[in-house]
Amino acid sequence: MQIIETKDGSHTLFSEQFNEIYHSRYGAIQESKHVFIKSGLDYLKSKGETEIRIFEMGFGTGLNALLTLIEAEKRNLKIYYETIELYPVPLETIKELNYPLLLENEKYRPPFHSLHLCTWNEEHTIRPYFQFKKIQGSVFDEELETNNANLIYFEAFAPSHQLEMWTAPVMKKMYNILAPKGILVSYCSKVLFQHALKEAGFEIEKISGPWGKREMVRAHKP
Repeated sequence: MQIIETKDGSHTLFSEQFNEIYHSRYGAIQESKHVFIKSGLDYLKSKGETEIRIFEMGFGTGLNALLTLIEAEKRNLKIYYETIELYPVPLETIKELNYPLLLENEKYRPPFHSLHLCTWNEEHTIRPYFQFKKIQGSVFDEELETNNANLIYFEAFAPSHQLEMWTAPVMKKMYNILAPKGILVSYCSKVLFQHALKEAGFEIEKISGPWGKREMVRAHKP
């Protein structure tokens, strides 16, 4: 793993295994806030939801989970957060990431580390309003609870590096995880991804993307 500073000053990682970076070079924090917080969490909050169950495809650096925890505290939301990761980032690398420094000046360093230190495959209370479970495994192998989440953060590596993650069988599994009227948000808007979503049964909404991307996808389960 190689730590890279993106254009908004926040870190991302470069994976030699996949020859790919974890976040946008235009800014890791700005991308995550736009794609997952603004277009996902805030969208559901605007619909009147105050208890939100999230499934994240790809825990990675834990940035999305940390940002969600922060927003839950600020917006008085109750969050149940479940994520799956096949290749956990080494803890020594996590400790070098600058997200806590840039977010509330170190206030959230303890919960950020707690997300990574807590045991896999068990539920944990990171904060009274934030329940958390991380699964170490593959989405292809794990049996995931159906009709459970009302928001999916889909952040696998790009189709050019991990094509199998953006296919109809995986999207069908995401569709089954979601409760009716749930949504999936992703930075990706590739045509092959949209086709896979439609084949799985989703209704697609293309919206403006984060800095550096023209558009992104918000998919709805009817």
